[in-house]
Amino acid sequence: MRTWLNIARYHLIRPAIYLGMPWAIMAFSFAINLVIARLAPASHHDTGGIAVIGFFFLIMGAYSVGPSLPFGLALGLSRRTYYTGTALLAVVLAAADGLVLTALQAIERITGGWGEHLYFFRVPYILDGPWYLTWLTSSVALALLFAYGMWFTIVYRRWNLSVMLAFIAIQVTVLLAVAMLITWNRAWAGTGHFFTALSVPGLTLLLAALTSALLAGGYLTTRRITV
Repeated sequence: MRTWLNIARYHLIRPAIYLGMPWAIMAFSFAINLVIARLAPASHHDTGGIAVIGFFFLIMGAYSVGPSLPFGLALGLSRRTYYTGTALLAVVLAAADGLVLTALQAIERITGGWGEHLYFFRVPYILDGPWYLTWLTSSVALALLFAYGMWFTIVYRRWNLSVMLAFIAIQVTVLLAVAMLITWNRAWAGTGHFFTALSVPGLTLLLAALTSALLAGGYLTTRRITV
């Protein structure tokens, strides 16, 4: 456990990447949306701007197994120990940032959307419930994106660029096949109803299951990863 904690701390020797940059870009995006809300008054502004931090978690996951891995292995760490410590960092960061997002959403509600009916930190049907569900769901979603970014880089390092591109192509093909199947059966309305009717705890459990699967898959894929 101590080794895993040290690996998490090793990543944080570059705090700008994991702590500073995501929130700096988030603040910039929020400021732009606030200016737009003031210049173009409306009854409601639902921006979903917190997607910015999700994008950064994806990038951080890829970075944590990209440039950082060779030095970690040079220190005598095993691949799977390094991966477990990095996964621990992902979970802690996701929980901490999810808590900050929850606090900002609470302020947003109290101030009536920052005085401009701007709902930047809320996602309808997903991050729109009690604070504890917002925290749990946002934390799990961020951890999922971090794990997804890690797995992409692991696939690239273990094999090569062509395999990673094939990895992406398979996922795109599956998504297209599902979309075509839904279209042929004229089931878009039913699909949309299923996801909107799905309770937030149910969605959170689904995201948690996907996160666990990604973390387990990444752990297994780290074997024989090259640097």
